[in-house]
Amino acid sequence: MIEALLDGYRTHIVAAHKQPLFLLLAGFILSFVLIRVSVRMIRANVRWWPGNITPGGLHIHHMVFGLGFLLLGGIGVFATNGAAPWSDWFGFSFGIGCGLVLDEFALILHLDDVYWSAQGRKSVDAVIFGILFTGLLLTGYVPLGVVPGQDTRWGLVAVISVNAAVSIVALFKGKVWTGLLGIMVPGLSWIGAVRLARPTSPWARWRYANRPRRRARAVRRERLLHARADRARTWLFDLIAGAPDKVPAHHTATHRVAERMAARATAHLDAHEARALARRSARLADRRAKSTVPGPAAPERTAPSVARRRTVRAGRARTYAVRPAAPAGPEPHAPYRRLRTAAPRVPHPAARRPH
Repeated sequence: MIEALLDGYRTHIVAAHKQPLFLLLAGFILSFVLIRVSVRMIRANVRWWPGNITPGGLHIHHMVFGLGFLLLGGIGVFATNGAAPWSDWFGFSFGIGCGLVLDEFALILHLDDVYWSAQGRKSVDAVIFGILFTGLLLTGYVPLGVVPGQDTRWGLVAVISVNAAVSIVALFKGKVWTGLLGIMVPGLSWIGAVRLARPTSPWARWRYANRPRRRARAVRRERLLHARADRARTWLFDLIAGAPDKVPAHHTATHRVAERMAARATAHLDAHEARALARRSARLADRRAKSTVPGPAAPERTAPSVARRRTVRAGRARTYAVRPAAPAGPEPHAPYRRLRTAAPRVPHPAARRPH
């Protein structure tokens, strides 16, 4: 058994010069499996597991290390001109980088940490598609079975072009896996292009807006067929990558986006109010500065008038300096030394008698 596998490896991989691609696929799968095991151990709070890398409180995601492996593999192949055995090791490094980066594809797409949310399932989609595509290339499968080096006819080129166009139609109809795999597998994209589009796809928005019957059929098909397929896919992805966090019904991703937008709007309004307050303060300061400058148009205020204004602003009862009766002497207007509080004027009781 093992000898047969080794003989097949030497014949179909080494002799066919596909060992770098095989090592790329091996590094791809190995890095994805190991990093998923690591993050699930961290999520389970296993004490003996190393945990996240947070130097200085900064959480470094594993896609950063994946970018390093990608650069090492890509630059290394060009630097060594693809010579063996360096191409094998650089292919393995490139595969490790692919697994680490595509495992956080959803984070790159949303620019948010959605790793354990429903949006994070896009990472699993990207990884599975990358593994399948690389596996098809490794087995030597090319579109429609065309082998490079054979005489190509214009009819075959036309068929390949039509197949590519049909795959694009399937993608616009929301059949992602059918459209992508239809590029490599003949006839698969044709099935997706002929069938009804998914109701949330761009094709449905463009073509089914004025066709209520067709849209109703698409919704009915989505409920019956795609719901079952989505449940099976969710179960498989939960098994592979772990179940996403259970978010309360009142706190969905849409609500989180709305909260972020509201926070930005509030910050904008706060900044606008702060600028308006600064302008009002500047105008008030200018008025005070002008009022304190003596001149013919704005004479300097006396101390009693300023005191009365402060008293009125504070809400206290105003007091007035009462001038005494003119004493014997040449000055009839000498001020009193005592103050009296202004009281409301009460009419004489005689004035309230009925007529």
